[in-house]
Amino acid sequence: MTQKLKVFSWLLFDFANTSFSVVMVTFVFPLYFRNVICGSDPSGDAMWGASVSISMLLVALVSPLLGAEADYSGRRKRFLFAFTVVSVTATALLSLSGPGTALAAALLFILANMGFEGGIVFYDAYLKDIADEGNTGRISGYGFAMGYLGALAILLVVKPFLAGGIVLANMHNVRTVILLSSVFFGIFSLPVFLFLRDRGRNKYDGLKAEPVSAGPRRSLGMQAFLRSFSEVRRTIGAIRRYPDLSRFLLAYFFYNDAILTVISFSSIYAHNTLGYTTGELVIFFMLVQTTAITGSIVFGFLTDRIGPKKTIIITLFIWFAVIIAAVFSSSKELFFYTGMLAGMSMGSSQAASRTLMTRLTPYEHVTEFFGFYDGTFGKASAVAGPLVFGLVSAYAGSQKAALASLLVFFGIGLLLMLRVKFDGKVRVSTELCTEVPES
Repeated sequence: MTQKLKVFSWLLFDFANTSFSVVMVTFVFPLYFRNVICGSDPSGDAMWGASVSISMLLVALVSPLLGAEADYSGRRKRFLFAFTVVSVTATALLSLSGPGTALAAALLFILANMGFEGGIVFYDAYLKDIADEGNTGRISGYGFAMGYLGALAILLVVKPFLAGGIVLANMHNVRTVILLSSVFFGIFSLPVFLFLRDRGRNKYDGLKAEPVSAGPRRSLGMQAFLRSFSEVRRTIGAIRRYPDLSRFLLAYFFYNDAILTVISFSSIYAHNTLGYTTGELVIFFMLVQTTAITGSIVFGFLTDRIGPKKTIIITLFIWFAVIIAAVFSSSKELFFYTGMLAGMSMGSSQAASRTLMTRLTPYEHVTEFFGFYDGTFGKASAVAGPLVFGLVSAYAGSQKAALASLLVFFGIGLLLMLRVKFDGKVRVSTELCTEVPES
């Protein structure tokens, strides 16, 4: 099997799963849930926000444990497959939802989003296997570019079904769109399971590890998860040995919080505050995906040239401009241009962040540390953002005020990123370093 085939299979998974993100999290399902399933009742906003927050919180809790078990057992692909099946199946079942099924739809969405977000933990951890130090930024950027290309593709596929809008009268077509996103995700995710291979379980020896392919693998069960709890406690201590990694994770928590909030509420903001129609939203998100593809590729090359830290800082300044422009936008045209700028910064900041995380992470803890990156820090931040956005919107009576509050998160993230020292090497704090016993 050639390395190019492995890389392409990995990239294609990003192409596959972004169909879920754009249809179920960003655009179609949020409006369908509020306007059709909940009958435009104001409580629909609260239930939607709670569903997103609960799913993210659950992923944040289980990701480090499963990441530790995946590193120990060498079963990373099995975990990725299980989460993908859960997401695809729950999404397919959501195509049966309709008026009066709010609770069931919310529970199914929680499962679907857990499968989607949880799978990303194991997917991202493969980056260290398929890329080297010289091209990590480019491959990470290509991954996000493929993801946004997938989003653009699914939007083109479902556009004819949304001509009548996301309303009760067009409910059958909207259900078809949800089912299509599930099928799209399932089909294009298959190559990663066919062509990627796990390296085997890791044998830990202090701060070094080597893949071990020989010997029996312990079965999954209560003993395995108890062992994972022990390894997670050790991981928290291990992360403290890498001070720059710790600072980056904290910075990522804040600025990713703001980015995920923008993604979750973009369609609701455009529809409710600026009066976008469904057709205009389709065109808007297609343009956003196009600029996101460009941003991911261009900034991927820039990341390899100037380093991921500088690239992240540049993208955070772009996000400042995006939020300020969106708050003061009074026309749909200006918001279109703002959205295109947001797309460029969205792809580039996420790709550069994944690259920096990869370079700061020692191989022996790769899936476990990515469990904290994608899970604890990535998903837990998505719990706080939507809640803050909702509270500010409710008390201020303005979604623009809620959007402006995200500047605080970007500001804190920027200040913390400036404290990260990165010279291409993983720095270990000897003061906190203790011997890690062999598992």
